[in-house]
Amino acid sequence: MNARRWRTAAATAGIAALAGCAGMQAWDAGPKSMTFFVTSVNPGKGADFGGLAGADAHCQALATGAGAGHRTWRAYLSTQSSALNDPKFDNARDRIGTGPWQNANGVIIARNVAELHSMRSALTKEHAVDEKGRLVNGRTEKPNRHDILTGSRPDGTAFAPGFGDMTCGNWTKGGKDGSAMTGHHDRAGPIDASWARSWNSAHPSRGCDLEGLASTGGAGLLYCFATN
Repeated sequence: MNARRWRTAAATAGIAALAGCAGMQAWDAGPKSMTFFVTSVNPGKGADFGGLAGADAHCQALATGAGAGHRTWRAYLSTQSSALNDPKFDNARDRIGTGPWQNANGVIIARNVAELHSMRSALTKEHAVDEKGRLVNGRTEKPNRHDILTGSRPDGTAFAPGFGDMTCGNWTKGGKDGSAMTGHHDRAGPIDASWARSWNSAHPSRGCDLEGLASTGGAGLLYCFATN
């Protein structure tokens, strides 16, 4: 193989290797291709979205406003059962489709559910942008908005009833009572620990109202994923 052919083959191999990594630039950017975003605003009632249906509707409304309403959107939220023998609960990972997902800037966040919940995920502050492609404030910025509501364990599944309220009453509480598990979209926390770097399961909130959510570093924001 001559030098020119060798260089061409090497370049082709390099491109193929990059194509397997989350966080690469997708072919298309913009709202029509967007399949993931962080909500830019809370509807105004803290963690009370009126249940999963209301949270999904919030994602759908913001996506529509950004020009991506042709897709079906779901909030990345889990719910809890009321008793250990109660089968009525929802896993966030089961609600969001199969991927791949990319942000409004055309960057691939993850190609499938397994990659999303692995270290290969590109869900970081740089890429976990809102529906308009704008960065969301992290831990070192004011106001801090890095706590994203999830109600989920690190693998995207629901908490058992014995863990206490991790979903603000399955997303129907907006007062001082209750709490919800949050993740850090910027993968940053007060110490260098796995929970502090978790995008979906870092720590519970202090209450369910907007004031309580803000006191622990959030603004009642959600992750939204398109299922198609």
